[in-house]
Amino acid sequence: MSLEVENPGGAGESPNRLSLKRHDSLFGDAEKVSGGKYHGSEGNWARTLHLAFQSVGIIYGDIGTSPLYTYSSTFPNGIKQNDDLLGVLSLIIYTLIIIPMLKYVFIVLYANDNGDGGTFALYSLISRYAKIRMIPNQQAEDAMVSNYSIEAPSSQLRRAQWFKSKLESSKAAKIVLFTLTILGTSMVMGDGTLTPAISVLSAVSGIREKAPSLNQTAVVWISVAILLMLFSVQSLGTDKVGYTFAPVISVWFLLIAGIGMYNLVVHDIGVLRAFNPWYIVQYFKRNGKDGWVSLGGVILCVTGTEGMFADLGHFNIRAVQISFNGILFPSVALSYIGQAAYLRKFPENVGDCFYKSIPGPLFWPTFIVAILAAIIASQAMLSGAFAILSKALSLGCFPRVQVIHTSTKYEGQVYIPEVNFMMGLASIIVTIAFRTTTSIGNAYGICVVTTFSVTTHLMTIVMLLIWKKHIIFVLLFYVVFGSIELIYLSSILSKFIQGGYLPFCFAMVLMTLMATWHYVHVKRYWYELDHIVPTNQMTTLLEKNDVRRIPGVGLLYTELVQGIPPVFPRLIKKIPSVHSIFLFMSIKHLPIPHVVPAERFLFRQVGPREHRMFRCVARYGYSDSLEEPKEFAGFLVDRLKMFIQEEIAFAQNHAENEDETSSITDVPDAQTRPRRSTNSVVHSEEAIETRVSSNSGRITLHANQTAEEEKQLIDREVERGVVYLMGEANVSAGPKSSILKKVVVNYIYTFLRKNLTEGHKA
Repeated sequence: MSLEVENPGGAGESPNRLSLKRHDSLFGDAEKVSGGKYHGSEGNWARTLHLAFQSVGIIYGDIGTSPLYTYSSTFPNGIKQNDDLLGVLSLIIYTLIIIPMLKYVFIVLYANDNGDGGTFALYSLISRYAKIRMIPNQQAEDAMVSNYSIEAPSSQLRRAQWFKSKLESSKAAKIVLFTLTILGTSMVMGDGTLTPAISVLSAVSGIREKAPSLNQTAVVWISVAILLMLFSVQSLGTDKVGYTFAPVISVWFLLIAGIGMYNLVVHDIGVLRAFNPWYIVQYFKRNGKDGWVSLGGVILCVTGTEGMFADLGHFNIRAVQISFNGILFPSVALSYIGQAAYLRKFPENVGDCFYKSIPGPLFWPTFIVAILAAIIASQAMLSGAFAILSKALSLGCFPRVQVIHTSTKYEGQVYIPEVNFMMGLASIIVTIAFRTTTSIGNAYGICVVTTFSVTTHLMTIVMLLIWKKHIIFVLLFYVVFGSIELIYLSSILSKFIQGGYLPFCFAMVLMTLMATWHYVHVKRYWYELDHIVPTNQMTTLLEKNDVRRIPGVGLLYTELVQGIPPVFPRLIKKIPSVHSIFLFMSIKHLPIPHVVPAERFLFRQVGPREHRMFRCVARYGYSDSLEEPKEFAGFLVDRLKMFIQEEIAFAQNHAENEDETSSITDVPDAQTRPRRSTNSVVHSEEAIETRVSSNSGRITLHANQTAEEEKQLIDREVERGVVYLMGEANVSAGPKSSILKKVVVNYIYTFLRKNLTEGHKA
């Protein structure tokens, strides 16, 4: 990873300088961590089994509680024919096999971004292989970060090269990809809002089996009380979440599997015929349009599937595959099979078949565990929603709201107060307004299937551009999964008026917010880039404004990663003073989950060395958390001193090479000098070596003294204080802008910037 000093005079470098191999102060540390593995990477079997157990509690709460409401949502008007149960059960079984198992567990999980999953992770992964982001802040040094892990660019397949060039050259393609990403994120946020409502409401409704005097209004208000508690404790975090939740969810899976097996044996073991997919065909033949509409309920059996991918960062692929195929699928499948067997005898109980099918002695234990499982499912989705929004924030796609890290052990555990309040309020309103799981399910299914579809489209790009799979496999993936998801989506859209409109309204609001913020963010970046001050004008700029140096260290924050930001000339014009040590500071988020601390800072010198002015880029992954100011300043100063020492050492090597070259040049070559004895030649060469060694020693001693003096100077200035300077820019639409642009920039963006907790910070 090479560093370049921004030359104030703009002159080229000498050949000797160019011939030297040069590395910055981070290179040695970077080599030590290259190839390091994450929590999401491969491990031994004991560790993998341990992670598989933990994953049960974190990523399967949502899909594991879907048996509470799937059948009641599929048959809202009752069961017309008993054989319809075989068709619906067959649909449920093969939907579980095709979407979560085949698509996600065995394909999508491998498209993780250094262990992280989700729509933003896929977008970031694609942006490393093709320049699809609308802010041109890529640096060559970024690709040398050990965790960047990018291969040679598509040189092996013409198709991949062609596709890459089309993506990079098409503004429309970039906008479509960004829109897909924020659409998927908005639907996950909708999922996080609806999961608590439908899970808690369906779990609480079971109490009416033992207390029939309670009406639906009472059930709703009990659910609201639990939701209030759930959203109120979010600020406490979920540290050690895997150890706490895994036993509860494991007990839940044992209960539903055991109850399913009991119902299968006692009521109708013949429902196992549903493994024959021919019953699906017969079901659609009998029911026609009604069968197609019922798919909106069937799809609820795979709610929470995206969570397997989004929460992959805490586990590894093998652990998720083991826990899904060994625990989740058998337990959930047995639960659906058992309910179908029960409904073959008691079809009139389809509205609440889960609780009615529980054997008497197991009711209360199952009811209590169901409440806990519903809370855990909600907690998992909320944690995932917060983590996804924090990634969106780091990529400039969401206003800079306050992000609180609630765990010192699990870095992905974050809490966003404003978002928590809005999601909690929305979840409670939905519960009160819709009242039943069937109505909420109509909205819930749209969130689920839309997220599936977004992942399918982004995965197709990954297969073409990064995996470079054969076009037949790519088409097979896209056609098979895309068509299945399209059929489900068309069914759910038929219930648009019955509640399906809710996630679209929610998504439109959130997408408008994210698109507005990102649009202005990009426009502002381009404006500053167009008005950048060349670094070779630094000396002239300081002299022109008669700038004096004051004690301390100054950090001027800017989003630009090169040059002098336009706010600096305005700053020294109003206040003609600059700190003794001054850094132009950029916080840059790379399209990777993590940057190791040893590779965090990238320095360049701005202007002559005596100015002691530097450009510094602090690089973070989208899952990294920013340090506290004191800790950040300590890391920064340590790396700055290392950089200065390397700079002086480089200058020393350069001087030694020049001295050695000039010394050798002074000696006549063998053809022109007079002939002497061998001993004379030897003595002459020894004299040259002695002179060179003497000069090198003096240069080294001087360089070491200079480095120590600079370090001591930095320490003294740090003791005098570190000042953080943040320029606030007022953004407004031009007078000739359209009405839409004026509304977006002057009203929506301004409202977000002024009213969110940290919206004013750079």
